[in-house]
Amino acid sequence: MKRLILTIAILFPFVASAQKYTLTPDADLPTVVERIIERRDSVQNDGYKIRKIKSHINLEFASSANAYFTAGEFDELSFKMNRVRLELYGKVTDKLSYHFRQTFNRYSNPYSVENMQSSIEYANIKWHVADKFDLVAGKQFLAVAGYEGYVNGLMVREFSEFNNNFEIFQTGIKGSVYLTPEQHLYFQVVNHRTGTDNDTYIYGLPEGVEPTKFPLLATANWTGWFADGAVTLMYSASAGQLAKNRNIYYLMCGNVYEKGPILAYLDVLYQRSGLDNQHRITTLSNVPVTAQNSQYLTVIANVDYRFLPKWNAYLKGAYETAGIYEDNSVFTAGRYMTAWNAQGCLEWFPFDEEKGFKVFAHYVYKGFHLTENANALGAYKPHTQRISLGIQYIIPVL
Repeated sequence: MKRLILTIAILFPFVASAQKYTLTPDADLPTVVERIIERRDSVQNDGYKIRKIKSHINLEFASSANAYFTAGEFDELSFKMNRVRLELYGKVTDKLSYHFRQTFNRYSNPYSVENMQSSIEYANIKWHVADKFDLVAGKQFLAVAGYEGYVNGLMVREFSEFNNNFEIFQTGIKGSVYLTPEQHLYFQVVNHRTGTDNDTYIYGLPEGVEPTKFPLLATANWTGWFADGAVTLMYSASAGQLAKNRNIYYLMCGNVYEKGPILAYLDVLYQRSGLDNQHRITTLSNVPVTAQNSQYLTVIANVDYRFLPKWNAYLKGAYETAGIYEDNSVFTAGRYMTAWNAQGCLEWFPFDEEKGFKVFAHYVYKGFHLTENANALGAYKPHTQRISLGIQYIIPVL
Protein backbone atom coordinates (compact mmCIF):
# COMPACT_ATOMS: atom_id res chain seq x y z
CA MET A 1 0.00 0.00 0.00
CA LYS A 2 2.83 2.40 0.85
CA ARG A 3 4.44 1.70 -2.54
CA LEU A 4 1.12 2.40 -4.30
CA ILE A 5 0.65 5.70 -2.46
CA LEU A 6 4.25 6.71 -3.23
CA THR A 7 3.81 5.87 -6.93
CA ILE A 8 0.60 7.93 -7.15
CA ALA A 9 2.31 10.85 -5.43
CA ILE A 10 5.18 10.76 -7.92
CA LEU A 11 2.99 10.43 -11.04
CA PHE A 12 0.31 12.94 -10.04
CA PRO A 13 2.18 16.12 -11.14
CA PHE A 14 2.90 14.61 -14.56
CA VAL A 15 -0.68 13.41 -15.03
CA ALA A 16 -1.98 16.83 -14.06
CA SER A 17 0.39 18.47 -16.52
CA ALA A 18 -0.68 16.10 -19.29
CA GLN A 19 -4.37 16.77 -18.59
CA LYS A 20 -3.72 20.46 -19.03
CA TYR A 21 -2.97 19.88 -22.72
CA THR A 22 -5.48 17.08 -23.41
CA LEU A 23 -6.92 17.46 -26.92
CA THR A 24 -10.64 18.00 -27.33
CA PRO A 25 -12.56 18.77 -30.54
CA ASP A 26 -12.55 22.50 -29.68
CA ALA A 27 -9.12 22.62 -28.03
CA ASP A 28 -6.60 25.24 -29.07
CA LEU A 29 -3.36 23.38 -28.41
CA PRO A 30 -0.52 25.77 -27.45
CA THR A 31 2.56 25.62 -29.59
CA VAL A 32 5.95 24.55 -28.33
CA VAL A 33 7.05 28.18 -28.34
CA GLU A 34 4.02 29.22 -26.29
CA ARG A 35 4.75 26.50 -23.76
CA ILE A 36 8.35 27.64 -23.47
CA ILE A 37 7.27 31.26 -22.98
CA GLU A 38 4.72 30.17 -20.39
CA ARG A 39 7.42 28.24 -18.54
CA ARG A 40 9.78 31.20 -18.63
CA ASP A 41 7.07 33.50 -17.30
CA SER A 42 6.33 31.07 -14.50
CA VAL A 43 9.94 31.08 -13.32
CA GLN A 44 10.52 34.76 -13.81
CA ASN A 45 10.11 35.43 -10.10
CA ASP A 46 12.21 32.43 -9.11
CA GLY A 47 15.53 34.02 -9.95
CA TYR A 48 15.90 32.70 -13.52
CA LYS A 49 17.13 35.01 -16.26
CA ILE A 50 14.79 34.98 -19.25
CA ARG A 51 16.69 34.99 -22.57
CA LYS A 52 15.02 36.46 -25.64
CA ILE A 53 16.21 34.18 -28.44
CA LYS A 54 15.24 35.30 -31.93
CA SER A 55 14.83 32.24 -34.12
CA HIS A 56 13.56 31.51 -37.61
CA ILE A 57 12.61 28.16 -39.10
CA ASN A 58 12.07 27.67 -42.83
CA LEU A 59 10.98 24.62 -44.76
CA GLU A 60 12.10 24.83 -48.37
CA PHE A 61 10.96 22.55 -51.14
CA ALA A 62 10.65 22.36 -54.91
CA SER A 63 8.85 19.68 -56.88
CA SER A 64 8.29 19.21 -60.59
CA ALA A 65 7.14 16.94 -63.37
CA ASN A 66 10.08 16.33 -65.71
CA ALA A 67 10.44 15.09 -69.25
CA TYR A 68 13.96 13.76 -69.95
CA PHE A 69 15.68 13.46 -73.31
CA THR A 70 19.07 11.91 -74.18
CA ALA A 71 20.72 12.45 -77.56
CA GLY A 72 17.42 13.77 -78.88
CA GLU A 73 15.46 10.67 -77.81
CA PHE A 74 12.68 10.79 -75.21
CA ASP A 75 13.60 8.84 -72.04
CA GLU A 76 10.79 9.25 -69.53
CA LEU A 77 8.28 11.53 -67.85
CA SER A 78 8.29 11.44 -64.04
CA PHE A 79 7.78 13.48 -60.88
CA LYS A 80 10.67 14.52 -58.68
CA MET A 81 11.23 16.30 -55.38
CA ASN A 82 14.08 18.54 -56.51
CA ARG A 83 14.89 20.02 -53.11
CA VAL A 84 13.63 19.58 -49.56
CA ARG A 85 15.51 21.40 -46.82
CA LEU A 86 14.98 22.46 -43.22
CA GLU A 87 16.70 25.65 -42.10
CA LEU A 88 17.05 27.17 -38.63
CA TYR A 89 18.85 30.42 -37.89
CA GLY A 90 18.73 33.24 -35.41
CA LYS A 91 20.37 35.14 -32.58
CA VAL A 92 21.14 33.87 -29.11
CA THR A 93 22.50 37.24 -27.96
CA ASP A 94 23.68 40.43 -29.67
CA LYS A 95 27.08 38.76 -29.98
CA LEU A 96 26.12 35.19 -30.90
CA SER A 97 24.02 33.82 -33.75
CA TYR A 98 23.64 30.39 -35.31
CA HIS A 99 22.74 28.72 -38.60
CA PHE A 100 21.65 25.14 -39.26
CA ARG A 101 20.38 23.64 -42.49
CA GLN A 102 19.82 20.07 -43.61
CA THR A 103 18.86 18.77 -47.01
CA PHE A 104 16.81 15.63 -47.52
CA ASN A 105 17.84 15.12 -51.15
CA ARG A 106 21.34 13.85 -50.46
CA TYR A 107 22.44 10.40 -49.35
CA SER A 108 23.13 10.87 -45.66
CA ASN A 109 26.48 9.17 -45.29
CA PRO A 110 28.27 9.82 -41.97
CA TYR A 111 31.72 10.92 -43.10
CA SER A 112 34.57 10.16 -40.71
CA VAL A 113 36.52 13.41 -41.08
CA GLU A 114 33.63 15.73 -40.16
CA ASN A 115 31.89 13.24 -37.87
CA MET A 116 28.64 14.51 -39.36
CA GLN A 117 25.95 13.41 -41.80
CA SER A 118 26.74 14.62 -45.31
CA SER A 119 23.16 15.91 -45.65
CA ILE A 120 23.88 18.73 -43.17
CA GLU A 121 24.92 21.87 -45.05
CA TYR A 122 25.14 24.41 -42.22
CA ALA A 123 25.90 23.80 -38.54
CA ASN A 124 27.77 26.83 -37.27
CA ILE A 125 27.79 29.65 -34.78
CA LYS A 126 28.84 33.25 -35.45
CA TRP A 127 30.55 35.37 -32.84
CA HIS A 128 30.36 39.13 -33.40
CA VAL A 129 33.73 39.87 -31.83
CA ALA A 130 33.86 43.58 -32.64
CA ASP A 131 32.15 46.16 -34.82
CA LYS A 132 34.39 45.26 -37.74
CA PHE A 133 35.08 41.58 -37.13
CA ASP A 134 33.00 38.38 -37.04
CA LEU A 135 34.10 34.81 -36.51
CA VAL A 136 32.19 31.76 -37.80
CA ALA A 137 33.03 28.23 -36.62
CA GLY A 138 31.46 24.96 -37.78
CA LYS A 139 30.09 23.72 -41.08
CA GLN A 140 29.65 26.57 -43.55
CA PHE A 141 29.81 27.41 -47.23
CA LEU A 142 33.20 28.04 -48.80
CA ALA A 143 34.04 31.73 -48.99
CA VAL A 144 34.72 31.46 -52.71
CA ALA A 145 33.46 34.12 -55.10
CA GLY A 146 30.63 33.76 -57.57
CA TYR A 147 26.92 34.45 -57.26
CA GLU A 148 26.00 30.76 -57.40
CA GLY A 149 28.46 29.97 -54.63
CA TYR A 150 26.78 31.89 -51.81
CA VAL A 151 23.16 32.37 -52.85
CA ASN A 152 20.43 30.06 -51.58
CA GLY A 153 20.38 26.93 -53.74
CA LEU A 154 16.67 27.43 -54.46
CA MET A 155 17.62 30.55 -56.41
CA VAL A 156 19.73 28.48 -58.80
CA ARG A 157 17.37 26.31 -60.81
CA GLU A 158 20.11 24.22 -62.45
CA PHE A 159 23.82 24.42 -61.58
CA SER A 160 26.72 24.23 -64.00
CA GLU A 161 28.80 21.04 -64.22
CA PHE A 162 31.47 22.77 -62.15
CA ASN A 163 29.12 23.62 -59.27
CA ASN A 164 27.36 20.25 -59.47
CA ASN A 165 30.69 18.56 -58.67
CA PHE A 166 31.96 21.11 -56.18
CA GLU A 167 31.59 20.46 -52.43
CA ILE A 168 30.62 23.95 -51.35
CA PHE A 169 29.85 23.09 -47.69
CA GLN A 170 32.78 22.25 -45.42
CA THR A 171 33.73 22.43 -41.74
CA GLY A 172 36.21 25.01 -40.49
CA ILE A 173 36.56 28.61 -39.37
CA LYS A 174 36.08 31.98 -41.10
CA GLY A 175 36.93 35.53 -40.13
CA SER A 176 35.08 38.48 -41.67
CA VAL A 177 36.72 41.91 -41.67
CA TYR A 178 34.44 44.87 -42.46
CA LEU A 179 36.77 47.53 -43.80
CA THR A 180 33.80 49.74 -44.62
CA PRO A 181 30.08 48.99 -44.95
CA GLU A 182 30.74 48.41 -48.67
CA GLN A 183 34.12 46.63 -48.49
CA HIS A 184 34.51 43.23 -46.82
CA LEU A 185 37.39 40.78 -46.52
CA TYR A 186 36.92 37.11 -45.65
CA PHE A 187 39.63 34.69 -44.54
CA GLN A 188 38.72 31.03 -44.16
CA VAL A 189 40.36 27.67 -43.41
CA VAL A 190 38.21 24.54 -43.82
CA ASN A 191 38.49 20.86 -44.67
CA HIS A 192 38.74 20.33 -48.41
CA ARG A 193 36.89 17.01 -48.06
CA THR A 194 34.27 15.65 -45.70
CA GLY A 195 35.48 12.03 -45.64
CA THR A 196 38.60 9.97 -46.26
CA ASP A 197 40.45 9.77 -49.56
CA ASN A 198 38.54 6.59 -50.39
CA ASP A 199 35.29 8.46 -49.79
CA THR A 200 36.42 11.37 -51.96
CA TYR A 201 37.90 9.55 -54.96
CA ILE A 202 35.87 6.77 -56.56
CA TYR A 203 39.08 4.83 -57.32
CA GLY A 204 41.03 6.02 -54.29
CA LEU A 205 44.45 7.66 -54.51
CA PRO A 206 46.58 6.77 -57.55
CA GLU A 207 49.44 4.35 -57.03
CA GLY A 208 52.46 6.01 -55.44
CA VAL A 209 50.49 9.03 -54.14
CA GLU A 210 50.62 9.42 -50.37
CA PRO A 211 47.84 10.92 -48.23
CA THR A 212 48.24 14.42 -46.82
CA LYS A 213 48.35 15.19 -43.12
CA PHE A 214 46.73 18.58 -43.75
CA PRO A 215 43.54 18.08 -45.83
CA LEU A 216 42.72 21.78 -45.60
CA LEU A 217 41.74 24.58 -47.95
CA ALA A 218 42.53 28.26 -47.26
CA THR A 219 40.58 31.06 -48.95
CA ALA A 220 40.86 34.84 -49.15
CA ASN A 221 37.87 36.75 -50.50
CA TRP A 222 37.20 40.41 -51.24
CA THR A 223 33.63 41.56 -51.76
CA GLY A 224 32.52 45.10 -52.58
CA TRP A 225 29.21 46.85 -53.23
CA PHE A 226 28.98 49.80 -55.61
CA ALA A 227 26.42 52.07 -57.30
CA ASP A 228 24.22 52.22 -54.18
CA GLY A 229 24.35 48.46 -53.82
CA ALA A 230 23.26 47.69 -57.38
CA VAL A 231 26.67 46.22 -58.31
CA THR A 232 28.39 43.50 -56.29
CA LEU A 233 31.93 42.36 -57.09
CA MET A 234 33.40 39.22 -55.51
CA TYR A 235 36.94 37.89 -56.06
CA SER A 236 38.61 35.00 -54.27
CA ALA A 237 41.71 32.81 -54.31
CA SER A 238 42.00 29.42 -52.57
CA ALA A 239 44.82 26.94 -52.04
CA GLY A 240 45.04 23.58 -50.31
CA GLN A 241 46.59 20.14 -50.34
CA LEU A 242 44.76 17.07 -51.65
CA ALA A 243 47.62 14.61 -51.08
CA LYS A 244 51.38 14.77 -50.55
CA ASN A 245 52.78 16.96 -53.35
CA ARG A 246 49.29 17.21 -54.88
CA ASN A 247 47.85 20.69 -54.36
CA ILE A 248 44.64 22.39 -55.43
CA TYR A 249 44.03 26.03 -56.42
CA TYR A 250 40.88 28.02 -57.14
CA LEU A 251 40.51 31.43 -58.72
CA MET A 252 36.92 32.66 -58.82
CA CYS A 253 35.03 35.87 -59.41
CA GLY A 254 31.42 36.96 -59.41
CA ASN A 255 29.99 40.13 -60.92
CA VAL A 256 26.38 40.87 -60.02
CA TYR A 257 23.95 43.61 -61.05
CA GLU A 258 20.62 43.76 -59.21
CA LYS A 259 18.30 46.74 -59.44
CA GLY A 260 14.58 47.03 -60.00
CA PRO A 261 13.27 44.16 -62.12
CA ILE A 262 16.72 43.04 -63.35
CA LEU A 263 19.15 40.56 -61.83
CA ALA A 264 22.22 39.71 -63.90
CA TYR A 265 25.45 38.00 -63.00
CA LEU A 266 28.65 36.73 -64.58
CA ASP A 267 30.65 34.08 -62.72
CA VAL A 268 34.11 32.89 -63.77
CA LEU A 269 35.41 29.77 -61.98
CA TYR A 270 38.82 28.16 -62.44
CA GLN A 271 40.28 25.10 -60.71
CA ARG A 272 43.74 23.55 -61.09
CA SER A 273 44.44 20.46 -58.97
CA GLY A 274 46.95 17.65 -58.59
CA LEU A 275 44.08 15.14 -58.31
CA ASP A 276 40.79 15.09 -60.18
CA ASN A 277 38.47 15.58 -57.20
CA GLN A 278 35.60 16.57 -59.53
CA HIS A 279 35.83 13.17 -61.31
CA ARG A 280 34.64 14.61 -64.60
CA ILE A 281 37.77 13.52 -66.45
CA THR A 282 38.32 10.38 -64.37
CA THR A 283 34.89 9.00 -65.33
CA LEU A 284 35.58 9.47 -69.04
CA SER A 285 38.05 6.56 -68.91
CA ASN A 286 37.27 2.84 -68.68
CA VAL A 287 40.47 2.38 -66.65
CA PRO A 288 39.73 2.46 -62.87
CA VAL A 289 42.31 5.05 -61.87
CA THR A 290 41.95 8.61 -60.56
CA ALA A 291 43.19 11.22 -63.01
CA GLN A 292 45.86 13.67 -61.90
CA ASN A 293 46.79 17.22 -62.94
CA SER A 294 43.29 18.31 -63.95
CA GLN A 295 41.99 21.79 -64.65
CA TYR A 296 38.49 23.16 -65.14
CA LEU A 297 37.21 26.50 -66.40
CA THR A 298 33.58 27.68 -66.25
CA VAL A 299 31.91 30.92 -67.34
CA ILE A 300 28.28 31.44 -66.30
CA ALA A 301 26.04 34.28 -67.54
CA ASN A 302 22.50 34.80 -66.26
CA VAL A 303 19.80 37.47 -66.69
CA ASP A 304 16.54 37.55 -64.71
CA TYR A 305 13.81 40.02 -65.69
CA ARG A 306 10.70 40.64 -63.56
CA PHE A 307 8.63 41.97 -66.47
CA LEU A 308 5.41 42.03 -64.40
CA PRO A 309 4.89 42.05 -60.61
CA LYS A 310 3.83 38.38 -60.67
CA TRP A 311 5.95 37.18 -63.59
CA ASN A 312 9.68 36.58 -63.93
CA ALA A 313 11.71 35.14 -66.80
CA TYR A 314 15.36 34.29 -67.08
CA LEU A 315 17.95 33.10 -69.57
CA LYS A 316 21.18 31.44 -68.55
CA GLY A 317 24.20 30.03 -70.33
CA ALA A 318 27.38 28.29 -69.18
CA TYR A 319 30.55 27.46 -71.10
CA GLU A 320 32.91 24.92 -69.55
CA THR A 321 36.16 23.15 -70.37
CA ALA A 322 37.95 20.22 -68.75
CA GLY A 323 41.54 19.16 -69.37
CA ILE A 324 44.82 17.69 -68.14
CA TYR A 325 47.87 19.96 -67.88
CA GLU A 326 50.51 17.21 -67.46
CA ASP A 327 50.65 13.57 -68.59
CA ASN A 328 49.81 10.91 -66.01
CA SER A 329 48.76 7.25 -66.23
CA VAL A 330 46.41 6.87 -69.24
CA PHE A 331 45.71 10.60 -69.37
CA THR A 332 47.73 12.72 -71.79
CA ALA A 333 47.95 16.48 -71.53
CA GLY A 334 45.32 18.49 -73.37
CA ARG A 335 41.61 19.31 -73.40
CA TYR A 336 39.16 16.45 -72.92
CA MET A 337 35.76 18.05 -72.97
CA THR A 338 33.85 21.23 -73.76
CA ALA A 339 30.35 21.60 -72.32
CA TRP A 340 27.49 24.03 -72.91
CA ASN A 341 24.55 24.62 -70.60
CA ALA A 342 21.58 26.64 -71.89
CA GLN A 343 18.48 27.37 -69.79
CA GLY A 344 15.23 29.28 -70.05
CA CYS A 345 12.59 29.67 -67.36
CA LEU A 346 9.22 31.36 -66.84
CA GLU A 347 8.01 31.87 -63.25
CA TRP A 348 4.64 32.91 -61.89
CA PHE A 349 4.05 34.23 -58.35
CA PRO A 350 0.26 33.89 -57.88
CA PHE A 351 -0.02 35.22 -54.30
CA ASP A 352 1.00 38.72 -53.27
CA GLU A 353 1.19 37.74 -49.61
CA GLU A 354 3.31 34.63 -50.27
CA LYS A 355 6.46 35.77 -52.04
CA GLY A 356 8.12 32.39 -51.45
CA PHE A 357 5.60 30.46 -53.55
CA LYS A 358 5.92 30.19 -57.31
CA VAL A 359 4.99 28.02 -60.28
CA PHE A 360 7.66 27.54 -62.93
CA ALA A 361 8.26 26.11 -66.39
CA HIS A 362 11.93 25.35 -67.00
CA TYR A 363 13.96 24.11 -69.98
CA VAL A 364 17.61 23.03 -69.75
CA TYR A 365 19.97 21.77 -72.44
CA LYS A 366 23.41 20.28 -71.74
CA GLY A 367 25.72 19.68 -74.68
CA PHE A 368 29.10 17.95 -74.60
CA HIS A 369 31.91 17.86 -77.12
CA LEU A 370 34.61 15.25 -76.49
CA THR A 371 38.09 15.71 -77.95
CA GLU A 372 40.43 13.08 -79.38
CA ASN A 373 42.00 12.65 -75.94
CA ALA A 374 38.63 11.62 -74.51
CA ASN A 375 37.70 9.47 -77.49
CA ALA A 376 40.98 7.56 -77.11
CA LEU A 377 39.77 6.48 -73.66
CA GLY A 378 36.46 5.21 -75.04
CA ALA A 379 34.50 8.09 -73.52
CA TYR A 380 30.83 8.68 -74.26
CA LYS A 381 28.91 11.78 -73.14
CA PRO A 382 25.58 12.41 -74.97
CA HIS A 383 23.62 15.66 -75.06
CA THR A 384 20.72 15.86 -72.61
CA GLN A 385 17.58 17.96 -72.31
CA ARG A 386 14.91 18.38 -69.68
CA ILE A 387 11.54 20.15 -69.60
CA SER A 388 10.09 20.76 -66.14
CA LEU A 389 6.83 22.11 -64.78
CA GLY A 390 6.68 22.52 -61.03
CA ILE A 391 6.23 24.53 -57.85
CA GLN A 392 8.59 25.94 -55.27
CA TYR A 393 7.71 27.10 -51.78
CA ILE A 394 9.68 28.52 -48.87
CA ILE A 395 7.48 28.05 -45.81
CA PRO A 396 8.24 30.36 -42.87
CA VAL A 397 7.40 27.89 -40.12
CA LEU A 398 8.51 30.28 -37.39
